[in-house]
Amino acid sequence: MTNPYTTPSASGPAPKWARKRYVLPALALALFIGVGIGADGGDTANDAKPAAAKPTPTVTVTATATETAEPEPAETVTATETVKVTRTVTAQAKADTGSGSGSGSGDDSGSVYYANCSEARAAGAAPIHRGQPGYAPHLDRDNDGVACDS
Repeated sequence: MTNPYTTPSASGPAPKWARKRYVLPALALALFIGVGIGADGGDTANDAKPAAAKPTPTVTVTATATETAEPEPAETVTATETVKVTRTVTAQAKADTGSGSGSGSGDDSGSVYYANCSEARAAGAAPIHRGQPGYAPHLDRDNDGVACDS
């Protein structure tokens, strides 16, 4: 059974225009490649020279510059050191008369008392270490055992 909606073909093989679908693009590609090869932009006048031309000497210039400079003397560095001399005077504690009051703090401060660090510095006793006469916890800000240290 055949399809009733198609018309039978009168000619057997494909028409000639169908072959042009392959031939024309192939010709265009060949033309494009030929133009690319031929358009190298080279000078054709040099192509006519013989291959066995006379060798010409080449000139090589080498310049060597040598400079001997005397070394510069090293910088002179003078180091000066400033030394500040301070004299530390230790206040002697008065002897305890044995009043028997007993502070109970364990400090051996005796009867020397400084209200503040300015007073201790004025007396020449600063810095005061724990256990020395005049040491008191209220003078030691950072509780490191050294009163009036800064």
